[in-house]
Amino acid sequence: MDKNKTANLINELLLEIGEDPKREGLEKTPERVAKAYEFLTNGYGKDIDTIMTKAIFTVKYDEMVIVKNIDFFSLCEHHLLPFYGKCHVAYIPNGKIIGLSKIPRIVEVFARRLQVQERLTQQIADTINKYLEPDGVAVVAEASHLCMMMRGVEKQNSVATTSAMHGSFKEDERTRAEFLSLIKAGLH
Repeated sequence: MDKNKTANLINELLLEIGEDPKREGLEKTPERVAKAYEFLTNGYGKDIDTIMTKAIFTVKYDEMVIVKNIDFFSLCEHHLLPFYGKCHVAYIPNGKIIGLSKIPRIVEVFARRLQVQERLTQQIADTINKYLEPDGVAVVAEASHLCMMMRGVEKQNSVATTSAMHGSFKEDERTRAEFLSLIKAGLH
């Protein structure tokens, strides 16, 4: 990302909305916004192959693995406003596991791109499914969207929930129910 070009665009935006970019409080705003967008969209520069291939291990384990309450922050691709929430990820290994810290990293890579929650949820599930080839994968994301809270319908307490399921989580009602029960439980 060319931070100078982005700062110039933000300067133009400030002028367009009727502000004075030279005003004391706004003098450094274009540079700060450019730096913020570089951070908020750094998922485009991350290679999922590198993250995944260095952390896959052969282990004989065939019970559910869950990492829940993974905080995430993303930008809605429709309004460039934040949405944020928690993601819950589970898989049932089929001879391969991944280092637990890599699951939040997967969430982060896809969240740090312009997104819709539905795609974000699916990308996380598809990535784990592709690299681990587990018996099943389940992802549930719950998020508050500032585009719904600050503008449009202005519903401050609404939460969107999305899910993506593969394998046994999609095909076996009991497996899916166990996962959904465990992410609701107060286990920490």
